[in-house]
Amino acid sequence: MQHILIVEDDFDIAEQVMLFFKASGFKTSHIADGADVVSWVEKNSPNAILMDIMLPNQDGVECMKKIRAFSMVPIIMMTAKVAESDRLKGLEFGADDYVCKPFSAAELVMRVKAILRRCAPAVETEKLVNVDEQQLTVTLKGRILALTKVEFDVFALLYNAPSRVFSRQQILDYIQPDNFDISDRVIDSHIKNIRKKIKLLDCSPKLVGSVYGAGYRYDEQQINDTN
Repeated sequence: MQHILIVEDDFDIAEQVMLFFKASGFKTSHIADGADVVSWVEKNSPNAILMDIMLPNQDGVECMKKIRAFSMVPIIMMTAKVAESDRLKGLEFGADDYVCKPFSAAELVMRVKAILRRCAPAVETEKLVNVDEQQLTVTLKGRILALTKVEFDVFALLYNAPSRVFSRQQILDYIQPDNFDISDRVIDSHIKNIRKKIKLLDCSPKLVGSVYGAGYRYDEQQINDTN
């Protein structure tokens, strides 16, 4: 559950905002005194902060400047000030957004959700197919595809130009450009061996597809199609 800190010395406003965030599935905490903000953030690491500017003992801008020394937590400034200079000052010192009172609590929730989506770390997903041309290896769904050097060259050629159809002669010219006496039909044997090895890893041999009368192509969308 994502944790939102509301820094606001007006308890009625704070209560209203907290109710909206709780109803939207967030955990909330409230601080009314600017002097308590920085140490609390250091200890608790909230996912986002709603910060009033006018606070007792230490104003919101000063709090934000100190927080920015150790954290890039999203901060939305809340203030009754409407002058452009005040808004620019808050943004200059690291605010992610700025809302003027009175504001819609529902809109505030939507703004925070949008900022949290933008700030969320990218999720790195495992690639279904990975070709390492330095180590001459191919992995399918994390498992090594045991290819010979020539088979690797054929697979890598197709992989690096997905959906492009290569004729047998084009593939042969790529893997053995100086061997004029070799029939282009040798490519069929290499493709057949590659497909057998793909099938041994419970992947579809259609990963290396054939186009009747034209040649072969790589199609990763077929990797799970075992029909």
